[in-house]
Amino acid sequence: MEPRWRPVSYPLSPSFIFLLVATSYTWLIPVASPQRIPTDPQAAPEYAHSIRLDGDIILGGLFPVHARGDRGTPCGELKKEKGIHRLEAMMFAIDLINKDPELLPNITLGARILDTCSRDTYALEQSLTFVQALIERDGSDVRCANGDPPIFTKPDKIVGVIGAAASSVSIMVANILRLFKIPQISYASTAPELSDNTRYDFFSRVVPPDSYQAQAMMDIVTAMEWNYVSTLASEGNYGESGVEAFIQISRETGGVCIAQSLKIPREPRPGEFDKIIRRLLETSNARAIIMFANEDDIRRVLDAAKRNNQTGHFLWVGSDSWGSKISPVIGQERVAEGAITILPKRASVDAFDRYFRSRSLSNNRRNVWFAEFWEENFNCKLGMHGKRPGSLKKCTGLEKVGRDSSYEQEGKVQFVMDAVYAMAHALHRMHRELCYGYPGLCPRMANNIDGKELLNHIRAVNFNGSAGTPVVFNENGDAPGRYDIFQYQITNRSTTEYRVIGSWTNKLHLKVEAMRWRMGDPTFPASVCSLPCRTGERKKVVKGVPCCWHCERCEGYHFQASEFTCELCPYEKRPDANRTGCTPIPIIKLEWHSPWAIVPVFIAMLGIIATSFVIVTFVRYNDTPIVRASGREMSYVLLTGIFLCYAITFLMIATPDVGVCSLRRIFLGLGMCFSYAALLTKTNRIHRIFEQGKKSVTAPRFISPASQLVITFSLISVQLLGVFVWFAVDPPHTVVDYGEQRTQDPTAARGVLKCDISDLSLICSLGYSILLMVTCTVYAIKTRGVPETFNEAKPIGFTMYTTCIIWLAFIPIFFGTSQSAERMYIQTTTLTISLSLSASVSLGMLYMPKVYIILFHPEQNVPKRKRSFKAIVTAATMSGKLTQKGGDRPNGEVKTELCESMETNTSSTKMTYVSYSNHAM
Repeated sequence: MEPRWRPVSYPLSPSFIFLLVATSYTWLIPVASPQRIPTDPQAAPEYAHSIRLDGDIILGGLFPVHARGDRGTPCGELKKEKGIHRLEAMMFAIDLINKDPELLPNITLGARILDTCSRDTYALEQSLTFVQALIERDGSDVRCANGDPPIFTKPDKIVGVIGAAASSVSIMVANILRLFKIPQISYASTAPELSDNTRYDFFSRVVPPDSYQAQAMMDIVTAMEWNYVSTLASEGNYGESGVEAFIQISRETGGVCIAQSLKIPREPRPGEFDKIIRRLLETSNARAIIMFANEDDIRRVLDAAKRNNQTGHFLWVGSDSWGSKISPVIGQERVAEGAITILPKRASVDAFDRYFRSRSLSNNRRNVWFAEFWEENFNCKLGMHGKRPGSLKKCTGLEKVGRDSSYEQEGKVQFVMDAVYAMAHALHRMHRELCYGYPGLCPRMANNIDGKELLNHIRAVNFNGSAGTPVVFNENGDAPGRYDIFQYQITNRSTTEYRVIGSWTNKLHLKVEAMRWRMGDPTFPASVCSLPCRTGERKKVVKGVPCCWHCERCEGYHFQASEFTCELCPYEKRPDANRTGCTPIPIIKLEWHSPWAIVPVFIAMLGIIATSFVIVTFVRYNDTPIVRASGREMSYVLLTGIFLCYAITFLMIATPDVGVCSLRRIFLGLGMCFSYAALLTKTNRIHRIFEQGKKSVTAPRFISPASQLVITFSLISVQLLGVFVWFAVDPPHTVVDYGEQRTQDPTAARGVLKCDISDLSLICSLGYSILLMVTCTVYAIKTRGVPETFNEAKPIGFTMYTTCIIWLAFIPIFFGTSQSAERMYIQTTTLTISLSLSASVSLGMLYMPKVYIILFHPEQNVPKRKRSFKAIVTAATMSGKLTQKGGDRPNGEVKTELCESMETNTSSTKMTYVSYSNHAM
């Protein structure tokens, strides 16, 4: 007979309908007469791979009792902790609830527990068992052999499901359960995708989503100052969504860059994990590896790192799938040392420990996988039908968990019990609302429990869980984020342990002092793309990788304005020692103790002393013939100019201020002007006298002392007039010249405090004096033929020649050093020494011989007879003629004739000072 079904009253997709048809024969079991299915697994083949507990309300359970199978087989080896411990926790919680008179009184909870084999597709097939009771079947056309209508086995009606563990399994199952409005509470699925209340509206969980976990892991990475990490995920929703959440947070917060994001395939090929390690080593600076991987993949990654001699290189940061488990690190303790792992905050349930240690083959027949666990746990074989091959010892059945084998409560036991209790509290709230005062199930709950209504009660529960922590859900069905932070450490005694180093509850609390790295090293290892730049260096970020950069020093007068930019200091400032800011450039001036000042000051002081000595001598011997013959009035003017030339040295070295700058302008050219105006007047007078004598015996005009003074001061007044105009146009003031000593090395930069006198202004100030000097030199050349017995024409000539040489040397030195860092010193010293040398030449050639005679040969300082202007001119004319003849005669003849002529015209062979200062104009 071909069984038929009535149409399903739920909207199903074509793919789901195909699944229903494919599995239909497992739902419909015609039997001869109705009977209770026995709980003995060997008596009920349909329950051989599941656990069934009778009850008024049946809860579904999904647990990874076995690992994923290889080579096409759905299931692999048994998982003792993640499988057996967890499903026993569900049954233990149900036992406690059924014994609790306050929670669901007079109502018994039952269960249908299935094995997912850690594979989403297999779990999907198994979970179809939960929706059998909700499919209406039409058996009107089905008849037994005797013609009687068939009797169908009534499937258990599942009101809620506890599970699954893996996020990929929960997502697959949730897509089916929501169609039939069956609420689901997971104890371990943490994928952020499951927080989408529009797609997984009937899904809740007592563990926080990976979005919280990813934030906690990001906070750990930030606290460790790691900014360059790689991620490693197991293929599937858990790993991929966890890594995606971590990467998304890193983008939003910034500061952490992902070097590589690798994925472990569901079915890895041989050598796949070695290849992953080699790829991770391509970015060796990214030592921190963020892992969202399952337990098996973690173990194989650590093993590959060990094979590739990378023990101690990688810094593992594991998600809750690693947590505080021992199995991933067994035999690989050294390579796992220092690993930081995260686990939802939990506590061991002591009551479960007592319960599980009391389990035995005789008192735990309801668990169909317990015999397999017994063999695995005690490494023995149960008779001929045992599942462990090989010649193992035979199990006695008297073994005891925790005595004859190691035992440690699996980390998710607390959450399995919390999930069961959350479902029970929701049913209790629903019972009080629908069956208030009714003992047991009332018809409203017995016939049909509305999944949507139950979901609302689930989201509203608030109680203290098995570990004493609150169990609540938000609007998306997520539990609040509460994590413990562990580090896998090896102590000095080579013992290993997961040590709690902090916690995270919306904020990281890390005990840094409790952290240990390789061999107890407390220093933080680095996982950065580039080392931090030193102060004064900016980051030049590598394009597309904001955590990688090259450090460039802020050169010259630039300072580090920010982490990524250098800016130029203001003109009057320079970078500080760290180049993190700007400091004022030191201001300097020519100091008195500087060698550049000592030399000119020394010369000036000697010159002032010598000049003062000459002046005093002349004043003392003012009426002697030599002083009178020198032209007393003009000599005093000339000596005043010489004194000023020496004195200007002190003004040029003094600290600039408005007063000093004003005096510099006045006296810089005035000393030279005094000197050369007087000398020019003298040479011009001599030239006019002898030029006039060639024409007539009449004396030229304006040769009297008064006339000479008027001419001299007229020339000086031009200099003073120019200075006053300069004062009016550009009043004197000080400036700080930062460009003069702005060297390439900012540490050597100095600001020069100086008077606001440009080189052009200086030349203009000295230009008039130089003009007087050049003119005086021209007249000195013209009067070079005057006999040496006649006044000072020859000494003046030698003075002017020497002065011109000094100033010709001054010009290239002064202007040739305009770009030198020592410009201020060189130019000031050159100018002052040139002035002092000019004054010294005048003083030495014009007055020192006179002072020598006055002081040491007073016998020569006697009056001689005066001669008339006619006699003077005649003598000069004869001297000129004799000089002309000398060009046509042998050497010595001229001298004889000149001597004869001089004997005729003079009464003595001694030097005679002829005075013609009193001749009438």
